[in-house]
Amino acid sequence: MPPPRRPYPAQPRRSATDSGDQRIAKLLARAGIASRREVERMIADGRIALDGKPVETPATILPSLNGVTVDGKPVAPAEPTRLFRYHKAAGLLTTERDPKGRPTIYSRLPAGLPRIMPVGRLDLSTEGLLLLTTDGGLKRQLELPATGVERTYRARAYGQISQAALEELIEGVTIDGVRYGSIDANLERRTGANVWIELKLREGKNREVRRVLEHLGLKVSRLIRTAYGPFPLADLPIGAVDEVRPHDLAVFRKTLR
Repeated sequence: MPPPRRPYPAQPRRSATDSGDQRIAKLLARAGIASRREVERMIADGRIALDGKPVETPATILPSLNGVTVDGKPVAPAEPTRLFRYHKAAGLLTTERDPKGRPTIYSRLPAGLPRIMPVGRLDLSTEGLLLLTTDGGLKRQLELPATGVERTYRARAYGQISQAALEELIEGVTIDGVRYGSIDANLERRTGANVWIELKLREGKNREVRRVLEHLGLKVSRLIRTAYGPFPLADLPIGAVDEVRPHDLAVFRKTLR
């Protein structure tokens, strides 16, 4: 008589190299539940379960989301990735809620959108293009400095600066111990005591444009993101949202490293 079979563990942890197997945090992010970081917090709070038992680690390896629940509700299979352009106005926070009650992008987005996550952030006073996606995996790809997706900004700043000084930013700059990578900066025009500068960068560190220009002796009074990768702000009205065509998104994803 053969020996009894050992029961399967409640939370299987196979090698992620197995066909189709992925970490639960990645699967939930791709399903649009939340970003990987937020999924980790949800797991720590006991909100995510597998076969009725709380998941203990975001490193749990699964072939699919079958049997996974969030707040007691089954997780629907991931739908095709969607990407949207949104023209964020100044004065909005790029967060779902604010303890101080300040307005956020979610309080101003049009009704009828699927569950979406912002790609990166624009600070309170920065306006312009904000990409929104249903896929946490795509969000992470677009945000990682290693992916090298170009972001384009236009800044209005008070002060004097030469094109030669701006061109030195192509070598990067260290400010207060923080290293900022190569920035392609061009002086567009002068309007009285102000200058307009276009900047292209691939890292997107917190408040990078403002800190770099302040380091050069300029005071930024307006900052607009005009493009993220191949997706431009163009003439999208303030507060408006439109969806990137699936074909255009598929072509772009093939270029990501």
